Amino acid sequence: MTLQVQHHVSDELLLAYATGELAEGWSLAVATHLALCPSCRSRLSFMEHAGGELLELAMPETTDDMASSSWDEMKAKISASRPVKKSELKTVPEQTDTPILPEPLRSYLGGDVGLLKWKALGRGAYHIPIKTADGQTQVRLLKIPAGKPVPEHSHGGRELTLVLKGAFTDGASVFKRGDLEEADESLTHQPVATPEEDCICLAVTDAPLKFQSRLLRLLQPVLGI
Repeated sequence: MTLQVQHHVSDELLLAYATGELAEGWSLAVATHLALCPSCRSRLSFMEHAGGELLELAMPETTDDMASSSWDEMKAKISASRPVKKSELKTVPEQTDTPILPEPLRSYLGGDVGLLKWKALGRGAYHIPIKTADGQTQVRLLKIPAGKPVPEHSHGGRELTLVLKGAFTDGASVFKRGDLEEADESLTHQPVATPEEDCICLAVTDAPLKFQSRLLRLLQPVLGI
């Protein structure tokens, strides 16, 4: 069944990804969304093509060979800045069915969800911290029980949440597989997993969440969220 992605990566983030300006955690979220979203892959291709055209216009005195060489160098820089190089991919068991975790995320974790060791967060929720080398972002896989809410919280910075399995509601919006939610300091919310099945998401932040619950604020250093 073809995915019907409704919530896409913003132009700002996609352009930063195309030019290699995103930190690794953000880049991982965008790359994983792109694996699930043909529409955003087309947008990325357009941006890269437009970048090549602009580069040529900015260098009117150069030869065609020089312009082509410069654009090839820029594309190589973009490619090198993306999360995973082929030579760095971990060996992952072959999948007989469509995996829940697309690449490059699956290689970061060493396999699909059935092979992972989850850590309890309490109230039936689980997470798996994902190591990155950027020193700026916190990345984790989250599993929220069907029909249950996450604690109400606001943000100290940006938060990206990509749905990989199941769905959650946030106000009037529903986020399903492939959908990406962007949040910032202006948003206080309490997403709720839909009742059909557990919701598995990739979550990336650059600052600790600001929980409304005093108890959770006290537990934050232990939970690492």
